[in-house]
Amino acid sequence: MATVSGLVLVGASGLAREATAVAVLVQHDGPVQVVDDDPARWGTLHGLAPVLGGVDLVTGLVDHEVLLTLGKGRLRRRVATRLAMVGLGASRYATLLHPRLVLPGSCHIGRGSIALDGVVLTADVEVGEHVVLMPHVTLTHGCTIADFATLCAGVSLGGDVEVGEAAYLGMNASVREGVRIGADATVGMGSVVLDDVPAGETWVGVPARPIRTGVHA
Repeated sequence: MATVSGLVLVGASGLAREATAVAVLVQHDGPVQVVDDDPARWGTLHGLAPVLGGVDLVTGLVDHEVLLTLGKGRLRRRVATRLAMVGLGASRYATLLHPRLVLPGSCHIGRGSIALDGVVLTADVEVGEHVVLMPHVTLTHGCTIADFATLCAGVSLGGDVEVGEAAYLGMNASVREGVRIGADATVGMGSVVLDDVPAGETWVGVPARPIRTGVHA
C-alpha cells in the first residue's frame, strides 16, 4: 500500500469517538476523518474529527487507511460488502489497538478490528476481522471470535468459548468455558451464559435464557 497519510472512520458513532481517541494516543499517521451517509453531519465535527461527507468518499482517499466504526457488527458487515463491491481491498483496513491492550504472542487480532483500553487476551486467542472489543474485555485461553463480532465493555469469556460472526455481547456479560455463541446472536448486558446460544437468538438474564428468535436483518 502507498504511504499512509490519514485514517478514515466509516460511521459517525460513539465508537468513532473512541477510535479517534486511540488513534491520537498511538499517534497514527496523518489526520483522523469521518464519513457518514447522514447529510446532516457533513461539514461538522464528530468529537475531534471532521465529517467529510458520504461513505462513497472512501474509495477516492487512496492514501488513507479505513476503519469501520459502526457499533453493530451486522452494519459493519453490510458496509464492508458495499465497499468491497466498489473496489476497496482488504489491505486498506487499519487495525487499531490501545497501547494498554494485553496481547501475548500466541494470540492474534485480525485486520480492521478495534481493541480498546484494558482488553486482555491470555493465550491462544483468535480474533477475526472487523471485530470490536470495548474496554476491559477479557478473552481467556482458546477463545475464537469470528468476523464482525462486538463485545461490549466488561465482557468476560471463559476458556475455549466460540463467538460467531456478527454476534453482539452486551456490557458485563459473562460466558462459561466451552460455550458457543452463534452467528448474529445477541447476549444482553449483565447476562451469565451457561449454555450454547443458537444463531440469531437473543438471550438475557442470570442464567441467560432466550427471549426471541430469528436472525437479525
